[in-house]
Amino acid sequence: MQSDIREMSSAALLKMHELTEQDLVHVRILGDIILPKIEQYAELFYAWVVDVPEYQIVFSTPEIMAHARAEQINYWRKFFLAQYGDEYIEARRHIGRTHARIGLSLPSYMAAMNYSHAVLTRTLYNNELPSADYIVALECVTKLMHLDITIVSDTYTRMVNEQIAQQSKALLQMSTPVTQIWEDILMLPMVGIIDSRRAQDVMTTVLSRIFETRAKVFIMDISGVAVVDSAVANHLIKITKSTGLMGCTSLVSGISPAIAQTMVNLGFDVSEISTSATLRDALEQAFKLIGRSVS
Repeated sequence: MQSDIREMSSAALLKMHELTEQDLVHVRILGDIILPKIEQYAELFYAWVVDVPEYQIVFSTPEIMAHARAEQINYWRKFFLAQYGDEYIEARRHIGRTHARIGLSLPSYMAAMNYSHAVLTRTLYNNELPSADYIVALECVTKLMHLDITIVSDTYTRMVNEQIAQQSKALLQMSTPVTQIWEDILMLPMVGIIDSRRAQDVMTTVLSRIFETRAKVFIMDISGVAVVDSAVANHLIKITKSTGLMGCTSLVSGISPAIAQTMVNLGFDVSEISTSATLRDALEQAFKLIGRSVS
């Protein structure tokens, strides 16, 4: 069985939830009883929504509420018609994307599905079916609802994760503002924590900017770096060596007494890195390297 829900066929999803074509027939049988009362369901559901704070925020206007109500009624009509296939699955994925886009959380969605299940299969049910047939139909409706929840939740989670990844990427780009402060000189002020991911992003960004600007000197100021340990020192060495391969000299400024002592105690050969205590010292050295003087 494939683990990626997106790649699973409609038949595979049915099998995963132990649903058969006969089960879908039972869903339709119960639907014949429930669908004529679907407006009553909507009245009960939106009375329940009033007491759920998150839904009050999402359904902020009567127009939005009316649209949501119409969409929900349409959803349950298609559910109980049980015309299962690729179109049915895509409609559920659309719900997941919509919930992620409007910021409706999965717990609130789950609560709504739980309430809907109770209303549709108990409150609106009139004991029309023989007890044994009702139990079978109820089980089939529950399994199909679980399938829906699986698709919606998977789609929702993937979309939210993609949004988080995009935001993280944007933050990383913002945290590596490599600026050309003078002809042939680039500078990057580092603030916060340097981990492997951020160090790799810094290296990629710096090398790209060196290629674009043909810079001869790159200054990395680490006075705002929270912690300098063996991993950070390794990252600094890798970055300086990489820039050197492109013909650009790296200068590391902001070396405090504590950072200097830490690097020595860790046993690093600091001769591999051109360092200075302050950004001013690094700038003076940078201008000398490009044959300019500051007066």
